[in-house]
Amino acid sequence: MKPLETKAKVLIVDDHPIVRQGLVQLLNCEPDFMVCAEAANARKAMAAIAETKPDLGIVDITLQGTNGIELIKNIVAQWPDFPVLVLSMHDESLYAERALRAGAKGYVMKQEAPEKLTNALRRILNGQIYVSEKLQDKMMRKAIDGKALQDTSPVAILSDRELEVLQLIGQGHGTRQIAEDLNLSVKTIESHRAHIKEKLNLKTAPEMVRFAVQWVNQGVL
Repeated sequence: MKPLETKAKVLIVDDHPIVRQGLVQLLNCEPDFMVCAEAANARKAMAAIAETKPDLGIVDITLQGTNGIELIKNIVAQWPDFPVLVLSMHDESLYAERALRAGAKGYVMKQEAPEKLTNALRRILNGQIYVSEKLQDKMMRKAIDGKALQDTSPVAILSDRELEVLQLIGQGHGTRQIAEDLNLSVKTIESHRAHIKEKLNLKTAPEMVRFAVQWVNQGVL
């Protein structure tokens, strides 16, 4: 961990200005952190890392365009030693392991107390992994069993990109709009939609849309 006289520079990546402002106020009051940059999307985040050279980053899952999981993959590919903590409203049971596989060093849900966030930042800055006790127990049981435990979420079988597409469908985005948001071709999005239908055993496009809307409205995605 960095000595107190040298504050760790933090990058905040979140598409909600109020959330970013709150994090800036929280971290700048700490003796060992200072926010050096903010970004609302993946493109600006990558540019901010190159320009300001932060010591670690806080990344939300839901961003306009490229989501947090894909952003983490891009960050790790370019800066393998850059520690990232995910701070998200999304349930860790669905996203935390995906984030860790992408290269994140920790996962904290937004409803947690502020001290959990700062403690998590200190741990990942010190080269450790931070997850909740509940998730830690689940991951340990997986390791002991030698196989993945049954996941209760029907969308757990989707890939990161398919889950991202399903979320955008549930938010009312059409195929062409999703393609523009993710900087992918319409054909690629159509392929993802077909895989989603097949994996979730949904027979028609309207059925898939209804499923996606239901999941988004339930706050699961």
